[in-house]
Amino acid sequence: MDNLLESLLLSDGVSGYEENIAKIITNHLSKVCNSVTTDSFGNVIGKFGNGNKKIMIAAHMDEIGMVVKHVSEKGYIYFIKVGGFNDSILPGKIVKIINKEGKQITGVIGTKPPHLMTYEEVNQPIKHTNMFIDIGLSSQKAVLETIEIGDQIIFEPNAGILNGDFYYGKAADNRISCYAMIKVMEKISKINGFNAQVFACATAQEEVGLKGAKTSSFSINPDFALIIDIAAAGDTPGIEEKVSSLKLGEGVAITIIEASGRGTIVSQKARQLIIETAIDNKIQYQIDVIEGGMTDGAIIYTNREGILTGILSIPSRYIHAPTSVFNIKDINSAVDLAVKTIEKVAK
Repeated sequence: MDNLLESLLLSDGVSGYEENIAKIITNHLSKVCNSVTTDSFGNVIGKFGNGNKKIMIAAHMDEIGMVVKHVSEKGYIYFIKVGGFNDSILPGKIVKIINKEGKQITGVIGTKPPHLMTYEEVNQPIKHTNMFIDIGLSSQKAVLETIEIGDQIIFEPNAGILNGDFYYGKAADNRISCYAMIKVMEKISKINGFNAQVFACATAQEEVGLKGAKTSSFSINPDFALIIDIAAAGDTPGIEEKVSSLKLGEGVAITIIEASGRGTIVSQKARQLIIETAIDNKIQYQIDVIEGGMTDGAIIYTNREGILTGILSIPSRYIHAPTSVFNIKDINSAVDLAVKTIEKVAK
């Protein structure tokens, strides 16, 4: 696995706690951009090129996770969720609590075992409010000497190659798109005579309301915005093709509409631009129509007087879970299509 991709997947960065992942992205964008800044909201913005047209690439850098809420007298840690995920994935998971010194404290998410539950409890879903984290300390005092209320909690970092082109990792949503964005900027920086300003924006707090996209796009005010995010693949048991026909390894998804229209409805102009670019350059792609979920595009395309916006989505399995699976070929096709689309817009 590419070192950059691995470091992005392993880094911490729950929504609102993006400082460490921001450092990694800043370091790599600095190698290919004319300037890199971090705005007051926490968005990392790299700028390359000159010209009248302004093009924005957005990929959110935050991940779902948890935050320490309370420590009991016996040293058990209670938490709140940050971002949307099912409580059913939590029991028994290993997590890391990041304290103010940056140290990662290992914990295990616990709950009452089924052997000690009542009949009624066994037949009801366990809520995260009835779960706790065990770090192996037996008192509130001992725990609070190590962590503080408000510390972020991430799932155990993991990343690797599953088999061939199939990779896995924590926080694939949306670190694989941050990786793609950096690769796009590497390629753009090598184009001779490129005549536009391109802003690569790693947005903060997407998982909790698309917040960073709102502030960054207002500041940049681009002529065209291209969002790179992930989409739920439908090539696993239990998912009918009519729900999701996206498959790993069959190319980047060009998103048409999100959240049944509550999110981005990509304009005919942007849609045609991206699809024609894919066809002209023989880039493998899929079409994505989403009934639930949305991307930074939903807030960017309605900003100011409206911003022409397109969305590229990388199909992934098991999104909003401790580990996701994706295909490196789909990331590469996202990079290729983004570069060619930006070139076309810049002319």
